[in-house]
Amino acid sequence: MPGAQARTPAIARQGALMRIVGGQFRGRALAAPRSREIRPSADRLRESLFNILLHAYDDPVTGARVLDLFAGTGALGIEALSRGAGWVDFVERDPRLAQALRQKLERLRQTDAAVRCADALQTLAEAPQDAYDIVFVDPPFTETLWQPAVMALEGNGWLRAGALVYLEMPASAQITMPENWSPHRESTAGAVRYALYRRLGASAKL
Repeated sequence: MPGAQARTPAIARQGALMRIVGGQFRGRALAAPRSREIRPSADRLRESLFNILLHAYDDPVTGARVLDLFAGTGALGIEALSRGAGWVDFVERDPRLAQALRQKLERLRQTDAAVRCADALQTLAEAPQDAYDIVFVDPPFTETLWQPAVMALEGNGWLRAGALVYLEMPASAQITMPENWSPHRESTAGAVRYALYRRLGASAKL
């Protein structure tokens, strides 16, 4: 159709589209470069997750120190910022996605966040400058990264007592959780499983 491309919003032509569903940036639409690896968490899923956090744990997001691993579009971490997180670290290995994420934060005028272009597992092998209250783990489904990520988070000092860890994974994934991670909510939609855990103790056995 002549002229159709000119009428298409530029943000839609950039690639994967995400919309912030709550907080101070509610309704803002942001995009990322096209990539086969990224699956932006659906709006309804993010809204459900943050509602669970708000009502089950007396709003642990406000003021929280958050880690968004395998960040991709940064949908989960940006949602946390919108809802009052004190600081968010994003880890994304794809330079294009990392740069796009920095640009998103600049457009939102967010200074309480940092983007690290690095491999998530290599990052977790290091000692953190400070532990986190909330961690999002949503790696590419084509790679089996959930188990090593879980082990490194618990074993290398990345989590505070009472920390919350959200995992998004294939329904068929078999993962052994640390004994001191208590499951709070888990559900399956088609081929995808969503799980939220709370870290209860200071020590763990895998």
